[in-house]
Amino acid sequence: MPAPIPRTAGSIAGSGDRAGPKPGLVLAALCLGAFSFGTAEFSVMSFLPQLARDMQVSEPRAGQFVSAYALGVVVGAPSITVLSAALPRRGLLVALLGWFAISTCLGAMAAGHGQMMAARFAAGLPHGAYLGAAALAAAAQVGPRRRAWAVSRVFLGLTIATLVGVPLASWLSQALSWRSAFLVVSGLATVSALLLVLAPGSPDPAGGRPWGELRALAKAQVWLTLAIGAIGFGGMFAVYAFLASTLTDVTRLEPHLVPVMFGVFGLGLTVGNIVAPSFADRAPLPSAGAVLLWSLIALAIFPLAARSPVWVGIDVFLIGGSQALGVVLQTRLMEVSGDAQALPAALNHSAFNIANAIGPAAGGVAISHGLGWTATGPVGAALAACGLLVWLFSTGLEHRRSGRGGSTGGTRGTRVPRTMPTPTPGAPGPGPGRIEPASADRRENGRAGRF
Repeated sequence: MPAPIPRTAGSIAGSGDRAGPKPGLVLAALCLGAFSFGTAEFSVMSFLPQLARDMQVSEPRAGQFVSAYALGVVVGAPSITVLSAALPRRGLLVALLGWFAISTCLGAMAAGHGQMMAARFAAGLPHGAYLGAAALAAAAQVGPRRRAWAVSRVFLGLTIATLVGVPLASWLSQALSWRSAFLVVSGLATVSALLLVLAPGSPDPAGGRPWGELRALAKAQVWLTLAIGAIGFGGMFAVYAFLASTLTDVTRLEPHLVPVMFGVFGLGLTVGNIVAPSFADRAPLPSAGAVLLWSLIALAIFPLAARSPVWVGIDVFLIGGSQALGVVLQTRLMEVSGDAQALPAALNHSAFNIANAIGPAAGGVAISHGLGWTATGPVGAALAACGLLVWLFSTGLEHRRSGRGGSTGGTRGTRVPRTMPTPTPGAPGPGPGRIEPASADRRENGRAGRF
């Protein structure tokens, strides 16, 4: 007779519906870490004019600081995920937060363009790996039937970052300096790491074989889905990177109202992420096309909307809502990746940040050539249109395969599995964001609470 499952602190035994001590401290710490990463990624765009003045560079060149962070995520998400697969999860999370806190602190002390570029790249490296490991750690605190809920608590930190963190950083940059905003983000990451050290639960080494995930890269639809995000997402970032300057120089908005407008963007993001999953679960590929079209229209009208505080607020809300594309594409990746889903999920973070690099760079080129701040709207619309072209190719390829009786998911004639629609780069085996059979509930009952 098997030994009874021990009820350790933060664990859940049985079906996952009868919980032991609440895993609130762990989830709060993980959410705070996600909030720190999200604020660091987006807040620079809200005080780009001040940063450019202090670094003695033009604002289009200062936009490279955004691209440097994004490139760090592109490099770090898959590489750290692969190299750290066998490490204890708690230690990995603490190390990634410490790395991020130190890099962000170095950014606060940067004296020139080169130092800031290096600090931003270093700060971006742990971003994607942290989000993947945090999702797994959150899921380990609850039963299998509540894992999606637990992971959503973590990624709530990213939404709150755009809704609260970015406006707060913008306000700090005006009241004190942009360096103070960097130091606050570094401090929050440090607090998150300390909470994880103090959190109850036993370490759970991942101990997997991430090289098995490489088989997903042989699927054309995986690459097409990643390309849709890498190109189509760039349109939103083209406008967002230079939004502060557009609001002050074109809309003639008072500086103290600029943080409010970034909060409106965050509100759009929140609403988009609430609405999109219900459509993405039913039809991810058509939903992706709809969001891309929505983004194209919102970006195309930006030059007209930018002349009015009211209309620019409405348009900024719509552009923020286009970030729902991330949720849709993650669902699509789970549909087409088959059993190898961890690495594609990590690469989704990379694709998102390739867009974060392409968008500001393309917008900066347009501004440098004298086309004005509002030129970022047409540039963004062009990127969204290119994403739509990739989407059309992906749709056509899928229709042709369906006509031949093919399957995009890599499985044929099998029972439809239960999906956990949450991104999880970093570890193999059952977990959030991975397609798994219903019997996994019984196999993993004894793992709840492992951290």
